Order: sequence, then C-alpha cells, then structure tokens
Amino acid sequence: MTDTPIDLIEASGLGLERARKITEAALGGADDGELFVEYRQSEGLTFDNGRLKAANYDTSQGFGLRAVVGDAAGYAHSGDISEAALKRATDAIQAVKSGHSGSYAAAPARTNRSLYSDINPLAAPNFEDKVKLLQEIDAFARARDPRVRQVTASLAGSWQVVQILRADGHFVRDVRPMVQLRVSVVAGDDQRQESGSHGCGGREGFERFITEENWQAAVDEALRQALVNLEAVPAPAGTMDVVLGAGWPGILLHEAVGHGLEGDFNRKKTSAFAGLMGERVASPGVTIVDDGTIPDRRGSLTVDDEGTPAARTVLIEDGILTGYMQDRQNARLMGMDPTGNGRRQSFAHIPMPRMTNTVMMSGDKDPAEILGSVKDGIYAVSFSGGQVDITSGKFVFSCTEAYKIENGKVGAPVKGAMLIGNGPDALTRVGMIGNDMKLDPGIGTCGKQGQGVPVGVGQPSMLINGLTVGGTAV
Repeated sequence: MTDTPIDLIEASGLGLERARKITEAALGGADDGELFVEYRQSEGLTFDNGRLKAANYDTSQGFGLRAVVGDAAGYAHSGDISEAALKRATDAIQAVKSGHSGSYAAAPARTNRSLYSDINPLAAPNFEDKVKLLQEIDAFARARDPRVRQVTASLAGSWQVVQILRADGHFVRDVRPMVQLRVSVVAGDDQRQESGSHGCGGREGFERFITEENWQAAVDEALRQALVNLEAVPAPAGTMDVVLGAGWPGILLHEAVGHGLEGDFNRKKTSAFAGLMGERVASPGVTIVDDGTIPDRRGSLTVDDEGTPAARTVLIEDGILTGYMQDRQNARLMGMDPTGNGRRQSFAHIPMPRMTNTVMMSGDKDPAEILGSVKDGIYAVSFSGGQVDITSGKFVFSCTEAYKIENGKVGAPVKGAMLIGNGPDALTRVGMIGNDMKLDPGIGTCGKQGQGVPVGVGQPSMLINGLTVGGTAV
C-alpha cells in the first residue's frame, strides 16, 4: 500500500507541462476553472455478530476539468489520466463558453502550511492485525455485560492525493489521510432491546485510535448508551427549554444554521440568512466559525478542492452575521473573497461551497449552572439524523440520547424525543452558553446535492429557550 503515486500527472505519463498547455487552451476565455486530478485508496473492515462480515479495498483515480463562465460551469471527468482523455474533456466543456471572452480570475493565494505528511495510514497495522483487533473488540464488549446481544465493530481508512492545475500555471498538491473506528452495541432484557454506538477518527493514522485504552473506551461508551436507552421512558411533548450538550450536538448547528451560511444559497437568495449581512441574527454571545485549519480534524484541509488555502472564517460574531462560506465562483459573483470552502466528493464531482469544521465558540457559563436554570425541559446529549429546509430554516432532529430536566436536575432518560424548530429563530432563543466547547469525536459526513464530504462540528453546552419537542408520551 505504500507504493503509491505522489505526483499523479507525471506518473500518468501526461507530464505537467503538457497538462498545463492543454488546460490553458481548454480554459481560454473562461472566467475561472481548473484541472483537478485525484488518486484515492480506501479500505474498510466490518466485524458483525462474531465474524468478519465485510472487507474491502479499493483504488480509484481520475481527473475533472472545469470551465466557469458567469454563473454557469462546464465539467467533464474521466478515470483515465491521459492526454487523449484530457483533450476529449476539453471538447466537452467548450459549449459552456459559447464565444464568451472572460478575464481569467486571479490564482488563489499560496501557503507554506501543510497539515499532513505523505505517510499512507493504510500501511499499518496490516490486515491480519486489524481483523484480530476487531475480534478483541467483539469479545471485550460481550464480556462487559450479560445483556449484550450484538456487537458490530468496523475500521475504515482512506488516503487521497490531489493535484490542482490552473490555466495560469498555478499548481498545488495536497495529501489527505483519514481513519475511523466505530463500535455499535445492542443490549436487551426480556422486555426490550436498545442500541448504542460510538465512533472516533480523524486525518491521521490508526495508531491513536487502536490503543487498548481508546478502543475499550469506545466499547464502554457504546454500551453505556445502549443501557441508558434500556431504561428510557417515553419523551414528553410540547414547547420547553432544551439544553444541548457539548460536542456532537453541534450537528444540529451544522444542519440548521451552517448550510444556510454557504455562499451559493445566499447568492441565489434561497437561504433564510440571505440579505442579512451585518445584521443581528443570533443572541448576544453567539459566535460561530468555520475552521478548516484545525490539525487532524475530519473537515480540515491544507487547500480546498479549488486550490484555495483553508481558513478560519467567522460567520456570526456576538450574534451579528459577518461572513459566508465561499467557493471561488460564488465569491466572485457576490463580490467577496473565497474562504477555502470549495469542496467536492471526488474527481467525478463539481466543487461547491461546503463546510469544513463548523464550531460555536465557548461562552462564560458553567454547564451545571445551565442545567440548574431549567425547571422543566430536555437535556439532549446526542443526535442521529435530521431534516432541514434551507429556504425556511425549519428543522427536525431525532435524539439518540436525551434526559428529562426537572427542577434543575437531570432526570430519567427519554426515548423518541425530536427537536423541531427554525434555525435562524433558534439562534435568537439561545439563553446561556457554556464554557465547555468540545469538538466531535471525528465521525461526521455532510451531504449536499448528492455529494458527501467529511466534516467536523463542535459547540459548548447551550440553553435554547422555548423549543418544540416532539415526544412519544401519551
């Protein structure tokens, strides 16, 4: 797995100078565009019900050629990195230009920062040791509690190399590792069964996650969730105060607010935040940033998929809307600067503005003080899926771990709680912000227009006053 190409264009036999000349000819008259070349290795192993259920290893490579004209783009891609394929792609994107004679946009700024080394994380441990580790996880989980009915454990990793070449000769390369460990446990008694799960990962090797201390902690957390859910009572329904826990609950912020702050939705005025730059959109104390520069995080990049260096972009500062996440095309059309948020799933996908690591910053309240302030409410610790309407901001999220709050005390766990609201409105209902900001454990993937990219989230504990809770209690 270590014998892999770092210089994709040279390894293909095309050569950088020839690729530059073809790209320059292909993009003549366009406003912007690039040649994006990618090589990717990926591996995944799943141990389920006491046996190795799936093991896969895959390599892929290819290029995407894009010409941007105004608010339109022509895009062609191929898995064959060759002069002939690149020339065919050139012919395919000509229609979008249709006689247009644009002024090719200035190249992205350069950076001396490189977040990751060239080391391939899939090289170690070897396949046999990974299988052995998954067996150990399975046996350990089953031995922890007699109520364990099923254990699923998985390891996944990938190694991606990208090269981005522009018609003006600007050329950058980025190497992006990724690993993840997940454990799911089903526990049950004579009356019911419930599940719990925990995952961790990031842009690094497997070493940190497969130490005995860490994988056992992952098992214990998954089992804890399952046993908590075994004791859960039906969730109440109504309008009540909701306390969100630190860390992973930031996924609600990501979906309900983050997407609405992406440049394309605001340029097209389909976001609930469109036209509100400089205005108050959240309670005082709410500061939200998108930061693609945090080392080892899932959403972090040296450069984005257009070659723009990743950045820390303040979106909302002390409740005031101050920025959007931008790719190059939408930034130019809006008269703004790109922010390093042009991302794509692979060479077969066109870039668009996407989040990296979206985080609400800490406030000044002790989490215990926040919980103690709630007379009757819900403490939401973890979420599964949710649905969001970007235009209206309306969202619905399902809690996978939540508790009643009664007279300032955390009470019984509840099952079936759903948080229902409107993202922009919820921001104005933030009553208290904790001093315990935490990032998620490294498991987030964001979907948009059929593309999935790895992301990170984070937030402190937070009180939202008067949120609608859908429950199952009768």
